[in-house]
Amino acid sequence: MTNTIKSPLAYPRLRYLLAGTGIFFVVFALLRAGFYLWASEVSLRGTEAADAATVFETLGIGLRFDLRLAILLMLPPALLLVLPGWKSLRIHALRVWLALAILLVALVYIVDFGHYAYLGWRVNATLARFLGDAQISADMVWQSYPVVWITLLWWLASAALFALFIRLERWTLNHPARPAGKAAIVGVVALTVVCGFLGILGRVTNINLANPVPLRWSDAFFSGNTRISMLGLNPVIFIWNTSRTADDRYDLATLREYAGNVAAYLGVEPPVAAPDADLPRFDRDVPVQPHRLPGPRAPNVVFIMLESLGGSVTGMHGNPYNPTPNLDALAREGWFLRNFYVPVTGTAKTVWASVTGIPDVSRTESATRNPFLLPQHTVLNAFTAHSKHYAIGGSAGWANMSALIRSSIDGVQLHEEGEWKSSNIDVWGISDLALFRETDALLRAQPKDKPFFIIIQTADNHPPFTIPADNDGFEKKELPAEELPNSGFRSNDQYNAVRLLDHSVGRFMEMAKAGGYYDNTIFVFYGDHNGRISHIPFKSRAYEELNLESLHVPGIIHAPKLIPPRVTEAATSLIDLLPTMAGLLGVEYRNTTLGRDIQLPAPEGERAVPLVLREGAFPLLGVVTRRHLLQMNADGSQPALYEVDSDKVENIANSHPEEFTRLSALARGLHETARVMLYSNKTGEK
Repeated sequence: MTNTIKSPLAYPRLRYLLAGTGIFFVVFALLRAGFYLWASEVSLRGTEAADAATVFETLGIGLRFDLRLAILLMLPPALLLVLPGWKSLRIHALRVWLALAILLVALVYIVDFGHYAYLGWRVNATLARFLGDAQISADMVWQSYPVVWITLLWWLASAALFALFIRLERWTLNHPARPAGKAAIVGVVALTVVCGFLGILGRVTNINLANPVPLRWSDAFFSGNTRISMLGLNPVIFIWNTSRTADDRYDLATLREYAGNVAAYLGVEPPVAAPDADLPRFDRDVPVQPHRLPGPRAPNVVFIMLESLGGSVTGMHGNPYNPTPNLDALAREGWFLRNFYVPVTGTAKTVWASVTGIPDVSRTESATRNPFLLPQHTVLNAFTAHSKHYAIGGSAGWANMSALIRSSIDGVQLHEEGEWKSSNIDVWGISDLALFRETDALLRAQPKDKPFFIIIQTADNHPPFTIPADNDGFEKKELPAEELPNSGFRSNDQYNAVRLLDHSVGRFMEMAKAGGYYDNTIFVFYGDHNGRISHIPFKSRAYEELNLESLHVPGIIHAPKLIPPRVTEAATSLIDLLPTMAGLLGVEYRNTTLGRDIQLPAPEGERAVPLVLREGAFPLLGVVTRRHLLQMNADGSQPALYEVDSDKVENIANSHPEEFTRLSALARGLHETARVMLYSNKTGEK
């Protein structure tokens, strides 16, 4: 009588898969240890000793990447083993897969060691650039490395590992099948799938099942130290990650053509135009400004990013349905930037621009997803008197925003999903009201003798527009069906999400007053882009039809005890906020990007700010002033000039030739400069 399988580990196929995964994981772990010991420049001893806890945490992240790769390599064998019949054919296919996988992965690791020794970076998709000069590259490798011995080592190591898998196959799979109950089979399959999912995900705690953010390359960069971060990468996975980042850099010829216009715009001398010079830069050192706020102690600063809040859905910009009474009051009592724009739509791109001062003009994915752009220089690091915080209700790993935040902002404390006491309400984490409550408690606990700077990223005004049960008295309203199409809102859910965001902001301001930090704090409110809208008859046709509505957002600087109420009508931009704060705080700083202090005169005359009106491989560029919008294709074709507040959407370039010429040059120059700055603003080792 054949015994029935009772223990999951008695299943031959499961034992094979688990042991195979374990073999790969141990090999990768040993290679990681070898990289640390013989290739890495990180040391735990001596005068330049790295922090041991940081090194071990980074290595732990790397081991999770190793486990992910081990599981992924065993997925094809898993699929082959569950197929019915054709055992001999399946085993041969399994062996072919393992032989190819072992050879390829071993080669990647060998190249990784050499690549790091040569360039100081783990191997990545840019390796393909050497194929452009294949003969030169091949000669360099042949002359620099013992290629024959390395090749022999590659073959021998691969053969040894393949032989080990053949032995494993004999130990596990070459046994007669034993019967098992259906319940046992279902249980084993379910357990295997769950464990495999968690292994690939790379985390077992703080998992939001509605939005399970996997371990990403950005997690390895948490320390801000590039050399330590290299310990946390897996070369195979890193090649895959970076292969998805398009190389859409810049056109130096175009930048140099318009360098004089950009230099005048920024108030600096044109950069050196030598063909062999470094990337053109427009750096300027900005001294303490006469308009600095008086007082013995610098005020606190709170940036609040208002998710999907465009100008058209607020009362301050003419929406007749009173959706934002709290924000409207803050604008009346503070400094209202009436014509305030984000340079590009998208949350991650707004985070990038707010931290760096550069429009995220990447033409594929957001710049935060590109590991070759980090870390970035930021004016925020000149605020040396302030402790620095970033708070988000969900995971900052989305779009790899955490990599930008941690690597670029000195000493920042990132507060995100997993730290909060409140429960997640949807895919975006805890509610905005809960985020404000917990952030308020955080700010009250800050030392009274040291100012703080914090960026709070909200999320409720975003599909699925969840209204939490714990909402502090918020009451839903419904717009009549006949009025909804002309309200600026696509649905009552969106209308109430905007109202809830405004309600939460109002409660937060009450918390700040009760917490004792309101009077000495500058609150800066800005939308990250507009959400989907319906028709907006209370705005001009040009505003709606030229896509300005997606980029025009509320901009409010609120500090009644420090800054009297005022309205700025000139066009201003998200990239201007940090330089403007530096001017108010009396901070001396180096500015290496496009943002400018709003209180300083604009050298170009009527103030103009750059926009991207259409993203993608063939973007539509724009420059907007208080009265005009210039738009053109990225190559300069089809330029046109429009009046922003006009209901006649017509090209007025012929009737305003000087403005057309001025803004055309700025559109090309500022856009190409921004593309270069994504790379030239990258800082060195921190």
